[in-house]
Amino acid sequence: MRIIGGVWRSRLLSVLDLPGLRPTTDRIRETLFNWLGQDLTGLCCLDLFAGTGALGFEAASRHAQIVTLIEKDKKAHANLLVNFSALQSSPVPGVVHILHKDSIEFLKQQADQSSNLIFIDPPFQEEFLFEEAVRQAGRICDDSTGGGIYVEFPANRSREQVEALLPEWHCGKYLEAGQVKACLFRSGRS
Repeated sequence: MRIIGGVWRSRLLSVLDLPGLRPTTDRIRETLFNWLGQDLTGLCCLDLFAGTGALGFEAASRHAQIVTLIEKDKKAHANLLVNFSALQSSPVPGVVHILHKDSIEFLKQQADQSSNLIFIDPPFQEEFLFEEAVRQAGRICDDSTGGGIYVEFPANRSREQVEALLPEWHCGKYLEAGQVKACLFRSGRS
């Protein structure tokens, strides 16, 4: 898997074969970062259920001020550290934190409106994790300076079901690609 834009453009990330790990494809990431814009300067980003770190590393590569990648699985977390170490030969201007934690517990500890851009892409079989993460993200995301809440979900789940989890937000951008659907939610303040 490669990073598609910014300082780390074309740099490769190693991907482990782990249950539930489903990296966001190049095509979907390219679409997402076209929606967001190529320059994320000043944004505070969270990559929940980080897996390979593709979304968080893309944000850091595009000058996000702070990117926090959260991964509970020990092997996936160790791989994030290895990938980040390899990327450090070309430093980015922002700060990158890689935490070995439970994403839901982390979210519950965050202050209201403390992040600008949140990526939510848990293992598809973990419905509770997805729903709780989306609800918590609605509380802590402040997209008034850009960003939003990006969610990936399985094709068998309706867009309306996901929108119901964030009643104060609207799905401004939407895509379907194979077995994946994705929304970028905006609050209307941005």
